[in-house]
Amino acid sequence: MRIATATLVDTLISFMSVREIDGSSAGGQFLRTALGLAVLENEPVRIENVRGDRSTPGLRHQHLAVLETMVELCDADVSGDELGSETIEFDPGLASAGRPGTGRLEGGSYAVDIGTAGSTTLLCNALLPLATILESPLSVTATGGTDVAWSPPLDYLRTVTLPLLRRFGLEATCEVDRRGFYPDGGGEVTLRLAPSRLERINLAGRGALQGLRLYSTESASLADRDVAHRQAEGALERLDGVPGLGVTERHETTVTSPSPGSALVLRVDHGTGIAGFSALGERGKPAERVGEAAADAAHRFLEGAAPVDRHMADQLLVFLALAGGRIRVPVVTEHVATRCDLLASFGAGIDRERDGGTVVLSSEGCK
Repeated sequence: MRIATATLVDTLISFMSVREIDGSSAGGQFLRTALGLAVLENEPVRIENVRGDRSTPGLRHQHLAVLETMVELCDADVSGDELGSETIEFDPGLASAGRPGTGRLEGGSYAVDIGTAGSTTLLCNALLPLATILESPLSVTATGGTDVAWSPPLDYLRTVTLPLLRRFGLEATCEVDRRGFYPDGGGEVTLRLAPSRLERINLAGRGALQGLRLYSTESASLADRDVAHRQAEGALERLDGVPGLGVTERHETTVTSPSPGSALVLRVDHGTGIAGFSALGERGKPAERVGEAAADAAHRFLEGAAPVDRHMADQLLVFLALAGGRIRVPVVTEHVATRCDLLASFGAGIDRERDGGTVVLSSEGCK
């Protein structure tokens, strides 16, 4: 009888400790972050109204792929893991139930097929914080879109996100086997993570400009139109004359891909950090205009004082909450605000202080 009673009590405690989260005013980013935090905290969650503010709410292919990957990595218990599902229950169960923050994650090698042109870079971003609880190296090979709308292009991940995070202790690399543009996708990347101990993040000031790196990519089907070269020229003409912004690297690449497409990433190096700006080719849009779009975003950044761009501000928040520190960002975007609120619900609040035309985000850290 004692055993039965103890089992019942444990079950009730586990049930009562499930964290309930409402995604009715958020999208896929909210879901990915919530799943990652659940793993980091080793805490079961119930997410309702998944992607509730989207015209087609519920899980789409790329969101389901992230959920399934998290389940496989943790050998987690899950319900609602199907296309269109608007309610998910996810219990990572890495250590003992009811003891948040005590889990450790085994490494290994995994493969994920997102399907169509679902974003591989968003999947990678969701997995990056897990390096802080790894017991051994982790390798995840993902098939899907590498350069698609509403997500960081592959070169942004490889040349902006990862180099910046490596400065603060994250051990991560991303290898590309094949590019995948919309609509067919078919790209393949491998994310490699090693057990990592983060250092406190200090990105409160920019420092002097150190140069510009340019990465322009075209599918082989567009090579006869010199798309990669024209994108690069469009960006550089727009940035001509910016003091201290000499070109230190220029890469124009032709790649094999199931779909025609192109992408451009500009990386601005400066005294304390890295900022990135990107644009994707579109049917009917001249390649020069693609380059100009990325350059215009870089111009807006250079007019301010923040050391990171508006998209990187969002990507750094979980690491800021884990390691502690200060980050000056250009603006609190909707994504930043939503992720800050979600972190606060897990007890990892981010302080926000307006300072002139920028905002300083700070945290004492929790790891």
